[in-house]
Amino acid sequence: MKTVVFDLDGTIADTSADLIAAANFCFSSLGYPKLLDSENDAGVAMRGGRAMLELGCQKIGLNDERFINQQYPILLNAYSKCLDKHTEFFPYALDAIRKLKLLGINSAICTNKPSALAEELMVRLGARHLFKELIGSDTLSSKKPHPAPFIAAVKGAGGNVEQSVMVGDTMTDFDTAKAVGVPIIIVDFGFEGFDFSHSKPDAVLKSFLDLPAIVMEVLGID
Repeated sequence: MKTVVFDLDGTIADTSADLIAAANFCFSSLGYPKLLDSENDAGVAMRGGRAMLELGCQKIGLNDERFINQQYPILLNAYSKCLDKHTEFFPYALDAIRKLKLLGINSAICTNKPSALAEELMVRLGARHLFKELIGSDTLSSKKPHPAPFIAAVKGAGGNVEQSVMVGDTMTDFDTAKAVGVPIIIVDFGFEGFDFSHSKPDAVLKSFLDLPAIVMEVLGID
Protein backbone atom coordinates (compact mmCIF):
# COMPACT_ATOMS: atom_id res chain seq x y z
CA MET A 1 0.00 0.00 0.00
CA LYS A 2 1.30 3.44 -0.95
CA THR A 3 1.43 5.89 1.94
CA VAL A 4 1.85 9.63 2.42
CA VAL A 5 3.26 10.57 5.82
CA PHE A 6 2.49 14.11 6.91
CA ASP A 7 4.14 16.32 9.47
CA LEU A 8 1.48 18.18 11.46
CA ASP A 9 2.46 21.70 12.59
CA GLY A 10 3.02 24.01 9.64
CA THR A 11 2.34 21.23 7.13
CA ILE A 12 -1.33 20.27 7.27
CA ALA A 13 -2.42 22.78 9.92
CA ASP A 14 -1.47 26.27 11.04
CA THR A 15 -1.08 25.77 14.79
CA SER A 16 1.17 28.80 15.30
CA ALA A 17 -1.24 31.12 17.13
CA ASP A 18 -2.19 28.54 19.76
CA LEU A 19 1.43 27.48 20.25
CA ILE A 20 2.59 31.07 20.66
CA ALA A 21 -0.20 31.77 23.14
CA ALA A 22 1.11 28.88 25.26
CA ALA A 23 4.67 30.21 25.07
CA ASN A 24 3.53 33.70 26.02
CA PHE A 25 1.78 32.21 29.05
CA CYS A 26 5.20 31.08 30.25
CA PHE A 27 6.80 34.48 29.70
CA SER A 28 3.93 36.25 31.44
CA SER A 29 5.49 35.06 34.72
CA LEU A 30 8.45 37.31 33.85
CA GLY A 31 6.23 40.25 32.94
CA TYR A 32 6.14 39.65 29.17
CA PRO A 33 2.62 38.37 28.36
CA LYS A 34 2.90 39.29 24.65
CA LEU A 35 6.57 38.63 24.03
CA LEU A 36 6.10 36.46 20.94
CA ASP A 37 4.02 37.58 17.99
CA SER A 38 1.66 35.15 16.25
CA GLU A 39 2.49 36.61 12.84
CA ASN A 40 6.20 37.42 12.94
CA ASP A 41 7.20 34.40 15.03
CA ALA A 42 4.98 31.81 13.34
CA GLY A 43 7.95 30.11 11.67
CA VAL A 44 9.62 29.51 15.02
CA ALA A 45 6.39 28.12 16.46
CA MET A 46 6.45 25.44 13.76
CA ARG A 47 9.75 24.19 15.21
CA GLY A 48 8.16 23.43 18.57
CA GLY A 49 7.88 24.53 22.18
CA ARG A 50 11.55 24.64 23.05
CA ALA A 51 12.31 26.75 19.98
CA MET A 52 9.72 29.30 21.09
CA LEU A 53 11.10 29.41 24.61
CA GLU A 54 14.62 29.85 23.27
CA LEU A 55 13.49 32.71 21.01
CA GLY A 56 11.69 34.42 23.87
CA CYS A 57 14.76 34.15 26.06
CA GLN A 58 16.87 35.70 23.31
CA LYS A 59 14.45 38.61 23.03
CA ILE A 60 14.77 39.50 26.70
CA GLY A 61 18.45 38.61 27.03
CA LEU A 62 17.88 35.65 29.31
CA ASN A 63 20.50 32.92 28.98
CA ASP A 64 19.13 30.28 31.29
CA GLU A 65 18.68 26.69 30.12
CA ARG A 66 17.04 25.88 33.45
CA PHE A 67 14.22 28.31 32.67
CA ILE A 68 13.54 26.54 29.38
CA ASN A 69 13.57 23.12 31.03
CA GLN A 70 11.27 24.31 33.81
CA GLN A 71 8.85 26.08 31.50
CA TYR A 72 8.57 23.44 28.79
CA PRO A 73 6.08 21.20 30.67
CA ILE A 74 4.18 24.34 31.72
CA LEU A 75 3.99 25.35 28.06
CA LEU A 76 2.63 21.93 27.09
CA ASN A 77 -0.01 22.12 29.81
CA ALA A 78 -1.06 25.60 28.73
CA TYR A 79 -1.18 24.48 25.11
CA SER A 80 -3.37 21.47 25.96
CA LYS A 81 -6.04 23.90 27.16
CA CYS A 82 -6.17 25.91 23.92
CA LEU A 83 -5.26 23.34 21.26
CA ASP A 84 -7.83 24.35 18.70
CA LYS A 85 -8.75 27.92 19.62
CA HIS A 86 -7.16 29.37 16.48
CA THR A 87 -5.77 26.31 14.71
CA GLU A 88 -7.05 25.57 11.22
CA PHE A 89 -6.13 23.16 8.47
CA PHE A 90 -4.49 24.76 5.48
CA PRO A 91 -6.88 25.28 2.55
CA TYR A 92 -7.82 22.07 0.72
CA ALA A 93 -5.61 19.90 2.97
CA LEU A 94 -8.40 17.54 4.00
CA ASP A 95 -9.81 17.48 0.46
CA ALA A 96 -6.40 16.36 -0.79
CA ILE A 97 -6.19 13.60 1.83
CA ARG A 98 -9.66 12.36 0.91
CA LYS A 99 -8.67 12.31 -2.77
CA LEU A 100 -5.52 10.36 -1.96
CA LYS A 101 -7.70 7.77 -0.25
CA LEU A 102 -9.86 7.48 -3.37
CA LEU A 103 -6.66 6.86 -5.33
CA GLY A 104 -5.77 4.00 -2.98
CA ILE A 105 -3.13 5.95 -1.06
CA ASN A 106 -3.25 5.94 2.75
CA SER A 107 -2.26 8.86 4.95
CA ALA A 108 -0.44 8.96 8.29
CA ILE A 109 0.99 11.60 10.62
CA CYS A 110 4.54 11.67 11.97
CA THR A 111 5.07 14.67 14.23
CA ASN A 112 7.43 15.83 16.94
CA LYS A 113 4.43 17.07 18.91
CA PRO A 114 3.71 14.85 21.94
CA SER A 115 1.38 12.09 20.78
CA ALA A 116 -1.43 12.83 23.26
CA LEU A 117 -1.61 16.44 22.12
CA ALA A 118 -1.48 15.47 18.45
CA GLU A 119 -4.21 12.86 18.91
CA GLU A 120 -6.42 15.26 20.84
CA LEU A 121 -5.96 18.02 18.26
CA MET A 122 -6.90 15.77 15.37
CA VAL A 123 -9.98 14.56 17.29
CA ARG A 124 -11.08 18.10 18.13
CA LEU A 125 -10.64 19.14 14.49
CA GLY A 126 -12.71 16.16 13.38
CA ALA A 127 -10.01 14.67 11.17
CA ARG A 128 -8.44 11.81 13.12
CA HIS A 129 -10.29 9.20 11.05
CA LEU A 130 -8.53 10.35 7.88
CA PHE A 131 -5.14 9.14 9.12
CA LYS A 132 -4.42 5.43 9.47
CA GLU A 133 -1.63 6.05 11.97
CA LEU A 134 -0.30 8.87 14.15
CA ILE A 135 3.22 8.79 15.59
CA GLY A 136 4.24 11.51 18.04
CA SER A 137 7.51 12.56 19.63
CA ASP A 138 7.03 10.16 22.54
CA THR A 139 5.45 7.19 20.76
CA LEU A 140 8.87 5.58 20.36
CA SER A 141 12.18 6.09 22.11
CA SER A 142 13.35 8.22 19.18
CA LYS A 143 11.80 11.06 17.19
CA LYS A 144 12.35 12.73 13.83
CA PRO A 145 14.80 12.97 12.11
CA HIS A 146 15.50 9.41 13.27
CA PRO A 147 13.95 7.11 10.65
CA ALA A 148 12.11 4.88 13.16
CA PRO A 149 9.03 7.12 13.68
CA PHE A 150 8.49 7.50 9.94
CA ILE A 151 8.82 3.76 9.38
CA ALA A 152 6.38 3.10 12.24
CA ALA A 153 3.89 5.55 10.71
CA VAL A 154 4.05 3.81 7.33
CA LYS A 155 3.75 0.31 8.78
CA GLY A 156 0.97 1.39 11.13
CA ALA A 157 -0.94 2.68 8.11
CA GLY A 158 -0.53 -0.69 6.41
CA GLY A 159 1.98 0.57 3.89
CA ASN A 160 5.38 -0.29 2.48
CA VAL A 161 8.27 2.06 3.17
CA GLU A 162 9.51 1.65 -0.41
CA GLN A 163 6.19 3.09 -1.61
CA SER A 164 5.95 6.05 0.76
CA VAL A 165 6.66 9.77 0.74
CA MET A 166 7.13 12.43 3.42
CA VAL A 167 5.32 15.78 3.35
CA GLY A 168 6.75 18.39 5.72
CA ASP A 169 7.91 21.96 6.19
CA THR A 170 11.28 21.92 7.96
CA MET A 171 14.79 20.56 7.70
CA THR A 172 13.78 17.98 10.31
CA ASP A 173 11.27 16.55 7.84
CA PHE A 174 13.80 16.74 5.02
CA ASP A 175 16.42 14.93 7.08
CA THR A 176 13.86 12.31 8.13
CA ALA A 177 12.99 11.48 4.53
CA LYS A 178 16.62 11.29 3.54
CA ALA A 179 17.43 9.06 6.53
CA VAL A 180 14.71 6.64 5.43
CA GLY A 181 15.52 6.97 1.75
CA VAL A 182 12.12 8.19 0.56
CA PRO A 183 11.04 11.28 -1.41
CA ILE A 184 10.32 14.53 0.42
CA ILE A 185 7.66 17.07 -0.55
CA ILE A 186 8.16 20.41 1.19
CA VAL A 187 5.19 22.73 1.68
CA ASP A 188 5.72 26.42 0.96
CA PHE A 189 3.02 28.34 2.79
CA GLY A 190 5.02 31.38 3.84
CA PHE A 191 6.60 30.17 7.08
CA GLU A 192 10.34 30.58 7.39
CA GLY A 193 10.96 26.95 8.20
CA PHE A 194 12.81 25.35 5.31
CA ASP A 195 16.00 26.72 3.76
CA PHE A 196 16.23 25.67 0.12
CA SER A 197 19.73 27.05 -0.35
CA HIS A 198 21.59 23.87 0.64
CA SER A 199 19.04 21.09 0.12
CA LYS A 200 16.70 20.29 -2.74
CA PRO A 201 13.39 18.55 -2.02
CA ASP A 202 11.84 16.20 -4.54
CA ALA A 203 8.91 18.59 -4.92
CA VAL A 204 7.60 21.87 -3.49
CA LEU A 205 3.91 22.15 -2.62
CA LYS A 206 2.35 25.61 -2.86
CA SER A 207 -1.30 24.46 -2.64
CA PHE A 208 -2.92 21.27 -1.42
CA LEU A 209 -4.92 21.32 -4.63
CA ASP A 210 -1.75 20.08 -6.30
CA LEU A 211 -0.86 17.38 -3.77
CA PRO A 212 -2.51 14.30 -5.32
CA ALA A 213 -0.85 14.91 -8.69
CA ILE A 214 2.55 15.56 -7.06
CA VAL A 215 2.31 12.41 -4.93
CA MET A 216 1.45 10.31 -7.95
CA GLU A 217 4.39 11.74 -9.86
CA VAL A 218 6.88 11.32 -7.01
CA LEU A 219 5.74 7.75 -6.36
CA GLY A 220 5.73 6.90 -10.06
CA ILE A 221 2.01 6.20 -10.32
CA ASP A 222 0.61 6.37 -13.86
